[in-house]
Amino acid sequence: MDSRLTGAKRFLPRRLALGAAALSLIAAGVFSQGVMADDANTTGLAVTPTEVTVGQLHSATGTMAISETGSIQAERLAIDQINASGGILGRQIKVVQEDGASDWPTFAEKAKKLLVGDKVAAVFGCWTSASRKAVLPVFEKENGLLYYPTFYEGLEQSKNVIYTGQEATQQILASLDWIAKTKGAKTFYLIGSDYIWPRTSMKIARKHIENVLHGTVVGEDYYPLGNTQFGSLINKVKLKKPDVVFAAVVGGSNVAFYKQLKAAGVDSTKQTLLTLSVTEDELVGIGGENMAGFYASMKYFQSLDNPANKAFVAAFKAKYGKDSVMGDVTQAAYLGPWLWKAAVEKAGSFDVDKVVAASPGIELTNAPEGYVKVHENHHLWSKSRIGEVQPDGQFKVIYESGLIEPNPFPKGYQ
Repeated sequence: MDSRLTGAKRFLPRRLALGAAALSLIAAGVFSQGVMADDANTTGLAVTPTEVTVGQLHSATGTMAISETGSIQAERLAIDQINASGGILGRQIKVVQEDGASDWPTFAEKAKKLLVGDKVAAVFGCWTSASRKAVLPVFEKENGLLYYPTFYEGLEQSKNVIYTGQEATQQILASLDWIAKTKGAKTFYLIGSDYIWPRTSMKIARKHIENVLHGTVVGEDYYPLGNTQFGSLINKVKLKKPDVVFAAVVGGSNVAFYKQLKAAGVDSTKQTLLTLSVTEDELVGIGGENMAGFYASMKYFQSLDNPANKAFVAAFKAKYGKDSVMGDVTQAAYLGPWLWKAAVEKAGSFDVDKVVAASPGIELTNAPEGYVKVHENHHLWSKSRIGEVQPDGQFKVIYESGLIEPNPFPKGYQ
């Protein structure tokens, strides 16, 4: 563990069981019990002496459902486990689920409904940066609390958001450094879906490639969400012959993109490709055989070999079926309810301001990905990992960094 964190407090684990699988998470904080409703809730939130209501806001339909379904499932698993262990401050968690339907105005509408109409104490939700940007003004105006699980471009920090995925320095910059060092890469072709996260991520990547790695970007293209025609792009990649294709295609488009790459004869024996956006969830649709040998930059892979992850995988499969898979965002979504529980119990209140104030320093020492800790900037200390796609749809972890301090506003990349 990073020597800078050795002074963090430790607390005894609580064993939480769902079916035959058990998961242990240790959260820093003072675990209060039996707090009266008026003491725990001073802001008119949906809190009773026996129940607290939270919201879920993901795309259950539309092109992003392929990526967000795992988040919905993981958050429900965490909430079920928390309820089975006694809940939070003696209260069971009730969930109101809304569908953003892969449409950013719908996300904003549903966020307002959850905060103003349902008066939820917290929301676990969003996937794309476009959906997060759409709901952010609502959360800040209504003083709501969002746990956002997706790796993203950074360049944001809000009192009303806890970011449980990686930001750019932990994913984009770390992976570019790795591929330049291990593959001697000098030329890059940047590809993404056409919205804020891929475009901003590739802007950051270009600056790093040109100014730090002293490499060259030989091509850069973006395609609408849901696009399924990549023939012209693949022809350009074959013509340019980059050392690395650096990809941030999201949602259902991934299925078409990688299947068409394989059909065009572009595989890992001929082209190095590093993706920021394909996890085990997307590989279910793509097929591991269509991406075998390509790389992904994530902080979590289902194949991680540690006791907490094995328990998480077992519990997830017990609840959702033996063929279920867990990807990076799925695991980061799973962390959200646990981090909220720890902050609420440390604060002794569901009051958003008090929970926010209690959040920095909260740590989970046995999360599936390993140790994580909430930074003062509301992002998590976490590791960078590189996984190589296997034909069976899993990843072989071939690189793991030490803990990286989150820095959503890296100098020279804004």
